[in-house]
Amino acid sequence: MAAVLERSFIEICGFERETLHRFREVPVNLGLSALPGGVKFPDSAGAFHYEESGKLLSVTSNRFIHWSTSGDTVQLVEQSLDTNLLNNAVKLKFSHCTVLPGGVNIQETLNNVIILVCTNQSIHRLVLPHPSRMYRSELVTELHMQSIFTDVMKLSVQDSSHSAVIPSSVVQTGSPITSTAWLSQSGEAHYALASPAGGIMVVTLPPHDTQGSVSVLELKRSSMMWRLSGWMPTAIRGEQSPADLVLSVAVRELEEDSFIFALCQDHKLRMWSFREQACLLEADMLEYMPACKGVKRLSGQGHRLRLAFSSTTGLCLCVYLAVPQRGQFAVLQLVATDNNRYSLDHISSLFTTQETLVDFALTSTDIWGVWVDDSNTTVVKYINFEHNTAGQWNQVFVQPPPEEEVHIGVDQDPRETYLEVLFSPLRFTASAIVKALQIYRRGSERITDVSWETLKKEVTVAVESELQSSVTEFEFSQEEYRQLQVEFWSKFYACCLQYQEALSMPLGLTVSQHTNMVCLLKKSVFQGFVSFLLPCFAVDHLYLSYDEYLFSEEETPLTEDPEVGRDILQLVQCLRLVSDAVSGEMAYEMEKALEHLQSPERAAELVLENMLSNDNDNVIEDIQNKLQDIRNPMAAMMVLLRELDLETDSEVGGDGPITPGQSLNMRISLSQLYGSSSAVSVVCQAVCHMTMTRALFCRDLLILQKLYLRFGDNVFLGGGAQLLQLQQDLIPRSSHLLSSYYLLKHISQSLASSVPVDIIDANLQHLTVLELSDTPALSTNRSVLSPQTVVELFYQTAARRIIISHIYSQQQSNSLLHWSHMISNVVNLLAQLLWPSNPGFQFPECLMANCQYTQLQEYVRLIGPWCQVNIGSCRFMLGQCYLANGEGQKALQCFQEAATEVEKEEFLMRLTGSEEEEPASTPRLQYYNKVLRLLEDVGLPELVIQLASLAITEAVSDVNSQAALWTRIFKHHLDLGHNSEAYEALTQNPDCSMQLDCLRQLVVVLCERSQLQDLVQFPYVNLHDEVVSIIESRARGLDLLAHNYYELLYAFHINRHNYRKAGTVMFEFGMRLGREVRTRLGLQKQVNCYLAALNCLRLIRPEYAWIVQPASGAVYERPGASPKRNSDGEFSSEPVKRQVDILELRDLEKEYILSRSRLTLAQHHPPSAAIAGSASAVEMVSLLVQTGLFDSALSVCQTFRLNLTPVFEGLTFKCVKLQFGGEETQNEAWSWLAANQLSSVVNTKESSATDEAWRLLASYLDRYSSSNAQYHRCVINKLLSHGVPLPDWLVKSYKAVDAASLLRLFLNFDLLDAAAELVLEYVDALLGRGHQYFGIEVLQIISTVVH
Repeated sequence: MAAVLERSFIEICGFERETLHRFREVPVNLGLSALPGGVKFPDSAGAFHYEESGKLLSVTSNRFIHWSTSGDTVQLVEQSLDTNLLNNAVKLKFSHCTVLPGGVNIQETLNNVIILVCTNQSIHRLVLPHPSRMYRSELVTELHMQSIFTDVMKLSVQDSSHSAVIPSSVVQTGSPITSTAWLSQSGEAHYALASPAGGIMVVTLPPHDTQGSVSVLELKRSSMMWRLSGWMPTAIRGEQSPADLVLSVAVRELEEDSFIFALCQDHKLRMWSFREQACLLEADMLEYMPACKGVKRLSGQGHRLRLAFSSTTGLCLCVYLAVPQRGQFAVLQLVATDNNRYSLDHISSLFTTQETLVDFALTSTDIWGVWVDDSNTTVVKYINFEHNTAGQWNQVFVQPPPEEEVHIGVDQDPRETYLEVLFSPLRFTASAIVKALQIYRRGSERITDVSWETLKKEVTVAVESELQSSVTEFEFSQEEYRQLQVEFWSKFYACCLQYQEALSMPLGLTVSQHTNMVCLLKKSVFQGFVSFLLPCFAVDHLYLSYDEYLFSEEETPLTEDPEVGRDILQLVQCLRLVSDAVSGEMAYEMEKALEHLQSPERAAELVLENMLSNDNDNVIEDIQNKLQDIRNPMAAMMVLLRELDLETDSEVGGDGPITPGQSLNMRISLSQLYGSSSAVSVVCQAVCHMTMTRALFCRDLLILQKLYLRFGDNVFLGGGAQLLQLQQDLIPRSSHLLSSYYLLKHISQSLASSVPVDIIDANLQHLTVLELSDTPALSTNRSVLSPQTVVELFYQTAARRIIISHIYSQQQSNSLLHWSHMISNVVNLLAQLLWPSNPGFQFPECLMANCQYTQLQEYVRLIGPWCQVNIGSCRFMLGQCYLANGEGQKALQCFQEAATEVEKEEFLMRLTGSEEEEPASTPRLQYYNKVLRLLEDVGLPELVIQLASLAITEAVSDVNSQAALWTRIFKHHLDLGHNSEAYEALTQNPDCSMQLDCLRQLVVVLCERSQLQDLVQFPYVNLHDEVVSIIESRARGLDLLAHNYYELLYAFHINRHNYRKAGTVMFEFGMRLGREVRTRLGLQKQVNCYLAALNCLRLIRPEYAWIVQPASGAVYERPGASPKRNSDGEFSSEPVKRQVDILELRDLEKEYILSRSRLTLAQHHPPSAAIAGSASAVEMVSLLVQTGLFDSALSVCQTFRLNLTPVFEGLTFKCVKLQFGGEETQNEAWSWLAANQLSSVVNTKESSATDEAWRLLASYLDRYSSSNAQYHRCVINKLLSHGVPLPDWLVKSYKAVDAASLLRLFLNFDLLDAAAELVLEYVDALLGRGHQYFGIEVLQIISTVVH
């Protein structure tokens, strides 16, 4: 429900968190000397609000300048609630001068902002550019803007056009005691100075853009005026009386004249016309004070004067008459009569009992005042002077000082507890801590610009060092050390308290007439430490009201029923009594119970028991008496609970455009509204104060309800029915509200963590996977607050946009920025966005997007037991936190728990709604897919497998989803090396195409890992042909030596006893090796391949021992290969015709022998490897003979049934070369001789290479005989052709076989002697002598003789 506002206000301090104030100092030295016996003026402060600060579309919206004066220094700060201003702080230091009270005035013109400063010896004017003139375009889109003080260092402040010395005639009677200044319509700067001798001196500077002299005017009590040219007056001064000593002066321009109002020591108000140079009005203020007897004789040193002008009431004056014990405000209206005469109409007289007025402000309807009481406590009040007949001032609840004592539980560490309190976002400013630290260190070193965390470390080191230095004993108990810690930390804490109190002293009060924004100006006026007064919500007002106010109230805006209203007030009075009765220790126990998720109801009962047992002041009896006066406590409690509950029926705001057709300028202005660091701090601290107050309210209400149950019928008029309602409805609601407000209080005080860039990048990648990357990242709109709370982070990055959109969807965009209305809306809507029972889930989402995992975990922990909204979303967020912290198993558990809420919660529906999948896919499956992607992105395959296995049970009827999930499971099992599980997942895949893809991946990966045993042994049920096809295509498409797919396929077939297929594979492998890998290694592998193929065929029955060989030039068809084109570039329409050869075992043996010979050749003559791979059998014989590998050559010839003649001719030629060669030839011959197997003949005589070659030739002739001795003939023919004598053994062996051929050879080569000798020997053989040498048997001889 919408929050109800009261008339009261609450102070919110925008605490600074920067240790060093970045003021740029501008020294102003006019060469003056300090006045003797100079008067010291109290510090003061003020502010200037731009005229268009209440307009949304203005560059000066929510923008103002505030200042403070102290001695010779003026500190000026320009501040905006919409954008962060750069270079916005400047310090003016006037040498040997003192700034006068009222000595700083700021006015704006169309082009400039002009600052007028009066000191006791000089006057100054600073002309700065107006913000609207600093930007060329009307559209200002930057999150940071330059302040008007950016170029202040370039100004020539000491020039005569900007500064002047007050003439000695003006200050000869002493320093002026107060002043004011204004800018005339013609641009002249006028400075009104109150002389200590009475009267007013007006010093005028000409317009800044024209030349002119300085003039001085003196306004006299006798209504006469003399113009003084230059620096010296020409008129004689009349009698002066201290009675007309001006205590407060103010100026207002009306009808082209400037009226100077002076409130004097004689209690009279005088109005001077600057144009007429005459006193137009004199009025005795004591006429408006009843019972003024004796006051006339008193000196009105504390009188103050303020003006306010509005179009409806005209010019109003408010005079504060400082009278001991009974100060009074008199509100008067200036009325013009005929003949240029003026009078004052009395509007109201208002009284206050406060003694020390610091400052007050007058608006067209109200008086705002700030006092300091005897205990230095700030008191702020305001009153409507027109419609307040009872004279009742409205309350302003000022920021309470930090607790004087810090409660430390028995389970708490003193150091940690004190540090938590000191560096809480709401208690101490950085300035107070720095000053306390300097004093604590005894000024040993100056604190430089350090961060919040560094300052925390400095404080810890300082206090601990002090403690250590004071310890004289080496051993003491833990309890003694704890007491020492408490003693030293409390000492430092007390020092911080003193400085915090000093810096919190108010100097002034400002009210914007354009936005009605009220600010308190304090000693530290640097940006971030100006107090803002926010309207107080009605329920907070009741709890915070001072007793005298609470007891005097008769109605409340919470209800229109006067009876219920009175009951509410009585009930709140009882709550106040309960609050006072709760001891600090019990309050701490209650906090701890909430922190540890214990039952709030049980904790309230324990507190109540403690109150009852320690009721020494009869508080319980007083409460009982008041409770009996409440007629309908149930109705009163229900109204309070309804007001406390921030739950809404619908989600707040929206991300879309606010209204269609809005201008770009409007959208940009709304995008910046209340976006500066100051606004962020104020709004979020207002939420924190509200939650702290309401947490106490709910605590006391819960205790009071428990007390009601204890009293029972003694205080209930309604009896048991109301008690039942209380127990079953109201107490659980109060308990729930207490837990909710405790949660909001906790998060509003939790500091955000700084995040390394690598974690931010990883988180953005995760958000992209989840398709949530449109959530603002940590770097956008980064606040200058360091550190900032998580609520400030949320407001800055997400909530502000939602809130402003919501507000301007319900109101006109051109309406004025009314402070009270706007800020209360913003605070209430922010609290609703944070409220855990509302459907919106933006806050946890923001924490996740900005990597605030620790804070998010704590948030989910605190809401776990009692919040029933967004349960699944919270589990999902907790899973994200566990993932970020490396606790994957816990994360998986959370993700699984969140799945049950996918179709119920908006965040999870949005998470799954962006999934681009088939519409048939269920939301839960879409959710699982998102989480699976996230787990894959993080790199947790085991968890992916677990979750995917769970998701399969959800996809019973969705084949596509099942296939995708089984594919995921397969992939990650394979990545993890779980080969069997991967194969099992592959076989479960219902999609044939995906199954084939997985199978292909399995083959490739296991091959790359050399895990071939697993690959071969898998059964491949119904997938056998696919596996073979995959391996074949891989084998035929990849490099032969780099991959072993042929060997894998061979092993695959062998494992299944398919020997013919295995032989085919190895034969194909060998063929390709011969064509493509012409190296020794390739030839070696080819030999092994052919040998393996032979073995395979020998293992099967002979009739099946054959294989099919594609003919030379055939093309393998690979799966997925592109279609082939003909010579014209067209696709071939007819299938490729291929020739098929059948190879039997003997064919394979031939290929084996040939390949083995190639390898032998390559081993003995490596250069031959390149040509041997494709050489035919005939060519190989020639190559082998050339290399001297005659055994191999003979083997090839025999296998392929080739003529051995080339072998014998080659060996014969080598023998000839050796016969006539030198020693080098002999040495080289041993290498090829060794490669041939010689007959094992024992030879005792040392033989040469030539002898061994002849012996090898002889052995071949013996081994490879032919019927007609053709090999002998070719050897002899070769020898004779080279002119080599025939060896005897060769002639002997040949003539025994074919003497006729030998004779023919002799004759052919003209060896007649040898031929004749051969004939004679042959005749002898026929005659029986030596017949055995010619192979002639005895029977043949006899037959020959007979015939």
